Amino acid sequence: MISIWDANVELKIDDRVHVIRNAREAVACLKKYWPDNRTASYAAARKACLDAASGVVPDVEARAAFEAAAKEAGILRQT
Repeated sequence: MISIWDANVELKIDDRVHVIRNAREAVACLKKYWPDNRTASYAAARKACLDAASGVVPDVEARAAFEAAAKEAGILRQT
């Protein structure tokens, strides 16, 4: 079962806002919408989110890794 994160992560990519609510949505976003600059933090976020979707790591860890990668990529929406 996929858990909803305590707080959403909002991204701004190509003038569109994407609201990510759980690890499965994060994995889809990483695959489909992520900018071409895929760094080590992208890889760490992808692994953490895949592991969280499988129940191997806590959601809080996946969310933190995803948010850090988004910040590094310059797509984290500041509210």
